[in-house]
Amino acid sequence: MATDDDLEFEKLLNEFISSQLEDVDIEENTPSKTPQSNKKNDNIQHSQSQDDDEVSPEDKEFEILKDNEKSLMKAYRNFGDALDLLASDFQLNSPKFELSVTMLYPNYKPSVGKIIANDTLAGWDIILKSHPELKGVIHPHATDEEMLNIAEKSDDDALQFALISYVELLIELEGCEISYKERKLKHEKRKLEREIYEEHQKRIARINRYIEALKEKNFPIDAERLVKNYFKTAQKDAEGAYNALTQNPAIFAPIEFNKIKPRFFGLLKVRPQDGIRINRLIGEFLKKLKA
Repeated sequence: MATDDDLEFEKLLNEFISSQLEDVDIEENTPSKTPQSNKKNDNIQHSQSQDDDEVSPEDKEFEILKDNEKSLMKAYRNFGDALDLLASDFQLNSPKFELSVTMLYPNYKPSVGKIIANDTLAGWDIILKSHPELKGVIHPHATDEEMLNIAEKSDDDALQFALISYVELLIELEGCEISYKERKLKHEKRKLEREIYEEHQKRIARINRYIEALKEKNFPIDAERLVKNYFKTAQKDAEGAYNALTQNPAIFAPIEFNKIKPRFFGLLKVRPQDGIRINRLIGEFLKKLKA
């Protein structure tokens, strides 16, 4: 009969893995230079800050996401907004970003990372076309410090915004990757626990079938002791234990002579040879048993 602990264990094994890392706090970066145009400044300020008392449609859309995924999506959109500004200023075609909020629900996954990688490559094409002087100076694999230093020195607010958003995107992406790996490890651990538990349950069921089959035949032997000792030995030496079980089962539990019935209506008393005969009969029975 299953105990409360067993039921709790089964429940644990089948839970959906949804644990997350703590959020990585990212300090908000805003351009320090004088805006090049009122229109550009308005767009940047709109993308980077909002009235704390106002709930934007974007925030409502993000409600389905967990904190890590929400921060990643915001950084992703900030980067896209900055690229739109650059593309507009330099008469370039804005890249078509593919990631949507629903793709991050319920959790970040590697396929999302691939989408972001492709979109950032398209973004870097815009950055380098709009500012060809950056070729050879900066590249997509530059360190965060290198990116931010160039952003600080630039007098193009849109470029500042793009580089700062890109660094933020990398940080949030790394946080989601770490969280994904943790979930994966926990999933693999619970999967292994489930397999061990299921195998244990199968073993118990098989033991019980052996015991019941022996009891039904009324052999003069402790069926439970025999079967449990056999399975315990089989864990160390399966082949040797099976040979012993089918050839000399009394190794695992002694024949109970007091339970052997005298033959010929009690005229023939029980002798040691009867124990040998019973031992052989039990072995033959177990050899044919399909449990």
